[in-house]
Amino acid sequence: MASSAEYLEYVLDLLADVPDVTTRKMMGEYLLYSSGKLFGGVYDDRFLVKDTSASRAVLSTSEIPYDGASEMMLVDIEDRDSVADLVVSMLPELPEPKKRRK
Repeated sequence: MASSAEYLEYVLDLLADVPDVTTRKMMGEYLLYSSGKLFGGVYDDRFLVKDTSASRAVLSTSEIPYDGASEMMLVDIEDRDSVADLVVSMLPELPEPKKRRK
């Protein structure tokens, strides 16, 4: 099942205080980036972030976004400030974006 545009808008509203958030649509789902770093996504109308020590310190439920994927942490927080703090604290733990060949 693909995620709805309405749910994506809800997630983007939660992420309003996170710097440089961009999305990329992929196979009916949405990948979420901050300053070029992939930190999570919207899968089947679920807001999931990568499993890092920062995300595990705040979130307790892990889910698999799709068959064959690694577990990610389910964001069950609805406070914009808390969501922004979570994502910003995750960014140093995430790899730098790969340079694309032209």
